[in-house]
Amino acid sequence: MKNYFSLLIVIFFATAAFTSCAPAAVTVRPAAVVRVRPVAPSPRHIWVSGGYVYRRGGGYRYNDGYWALPQGRYNAYTDGYWRASRRGYVWVPGYWR
Repeated sequence: MKNYFSLLIVIFFATAAFTSCAPAAVTVRPAAVVRVRPVAPSPRHIWVSGGYVYRRGGGYRYNDGYWALPQGRYNAYTDGYWRASRRGYVWVPGYWR
C-alpha cells in the first residue's frame, strides 16, 4: 500500500510539472493609434489614413496618414484594417477605389 501511495504522489507531481510547462494561448490585439488630422490643403484632397508596414525582422511599424489628390479615375480611399488569420492578425493595407 505504501508503494502504491508513493507511486500516486510521483505521478501527481510529474503531471503537475509537465502541464505547468505547456505553452499558454495568448492573443494580442494591436493597439489603436490616435493621430490628429491636419487641415486639408484644398477641398479636392482626400485623407489617406495611416497604416502599418511589416518589418523584415518581425512586427509592424506605423506610418502616419497624409492628404492626397485622387489620381485618374480613383476618387475614394478605403482604410486599411486588421484581419484575423491562423497565425494572428495581419494588416491589410488601404487602397484607392
